[in-house]
Amino acid sequence: MFSFIICLIALVAGYLVYGRFVENVFGPDPAKTAPAVMMQDGVDYVPLPTWKVFMIQFLNIAGTGPIFGAIMGAKFGPSAYLWIVLGCIFGGAVHDYLSGMLSIRGNGVSLPNIVGEYLGQGAKRAMLVFTTILMLLVGAVFVYSPAIILNGIAGNGTGTMMFWIIAIFFYYVIATMLPIDKVIGKVYPLFAFALLFMAVALLVGLFVKWPSLPEFWNGLGNRGPSIGLNGQSIFPCLFITVACGAVSGFHATQSPLMAKCIKNERYGRRVFYGAMITEGIVALIWASVASYFFFDGGAAEVGSDLSAAAPTVVTKVSQSWLGMLGGVLAMLGVVAAPITSGDTAFRSARLIISDFLHIDQVKVHKRLLVAVPLFVLSALLLWYNISDENGFNIIWRYFGWANQTLAVITLWTLSVFLKKHRAGLRHLITSIPAVFMTVVVISYICVEKIGFHMAILPSILIGAGIAFLCFALFLFSGRRTAQNTEA
Repeated sequence: MFSFIICLIALVAGYLVYGRFVENVFGPDPAKTAPAVMMQDGVDYVPLPTWKVFMIQFLNIAGTGPIFGAIMGAKFGPSAYLWIVLGCIFGGAVHDYLSGMLSIRGNGVSLPNIVGEYLGQGAKRAMLVFTTILMLLVGAVFVYSPAIILNGIAGNGTGTMMFWIIAIFFYYVIATMLPIDKVIGKVYPLFAFALLFMAVALLVGLFVKWPSLPEFWNGLGNRGPSIGLNGQSIFPCLFITVACGAVSGFHATQSPLMAKCIKNERYGRRVFYGAMITEGIVALIWASVASYFFFDGGAAEVGSDLSAAAPTVVTKVSQSWLGMLGGVLAMLGVVAAPITSGDTAFRSARLIISDFLHIDQVKVHKRLLVAVPLFVLSALLLWYNISDENGFNIIWRYFGWANQTLAVITLWTLSVFLKKHRAGLRHLITSIPAVFMTVVVISYICVEKIGFHMAILPSILIGAGIAFLCFALFLFSGRRTAQNTEA
């Protein structure tokens, strides 16, 4: 438990200290009129209370990532704790904050527009395709995974499963099309409360039980060969498995949604950086609960076994630790999180495409013009999931890699921004994470079966070589055009 407590304190300190440093590097201007105020359209540009923007941002980026990813990552041992803490403070929260603030400075523009401004129009067009595909994957994955949980609660019938898939998909259509304050602004804070309640209740449970968890000083090696890791190495697999609780490219597609709703730049740190730190805390709690489940007899206590999948761990622990009411609220949070990430993925895709094609989104028929093809393509992906028993697992693996690849592209984009517009070596706050994550995603696609299935050592060497080349190109291509200038 001592390693867990140290990490929990570090996350809070990271927000207070490093978050303030990153904020000072960017330099928010409270005197600027935010796009939510300047460009109100009653649909996407809607000024909302800061607490509500925070809750929506937190729920948008959470999904099942900080829960399921942390549970699977906990099998690697206490190395997962370190990755959650260091990745969240120095990678994910910086990534989320700067991408959100650049969107605000660009009047709420989507991620491909930000990438295009700093990496060129070719990169912008590539990002349009890449992010749209990723949003479709998110939409398909986050229809299927909550449907599995709801189907298990309702009775595991094929007809019931199809009912939940259709119901969730129908909700996505409604939430994507309606103004952001009509459904998302009203319902999301309640779902976010359920997710936070679950995390706080489990935190209390950990302190009451005080389990004997793996500690840093007992070694950082892989603890999980006997519980289903199948020989996966900590590097790079841990850094793909635990994404949303540490670094996640999906977040950079969600931050522009709230950039259209935040009332003033001075609230950016508490919304973007703060939501990511909160997600890191949720991931840390679940990693600790899972460590107890896998390594200290927790599985037997809740009536399960070490081979349990992440959704089973969530269900068993929630019902055993939190009782009937607590279990219901916890499960509501786990079900709501992927659903709410799924609908904002579709909303983000609609805005990305409409930004690129310059299609105004105030009129309903123009929203339909962009959204209908997205729903059709996602329905085809869902059909593939249902018709192929391995389809979901394959899509999830590609989603995990694509998600972290998007984080790499975003971090390099932010690095170019800092190099051009901020003095000295301030770009290191993003260029160092960019180099590290480049090694991760290249090594992973080389070593994994969904990629080239190479040996681990040459995979890492190839990843390191490409990362070094990217850093060299970054340092020597162009000159910093201004110092301490406005973004």
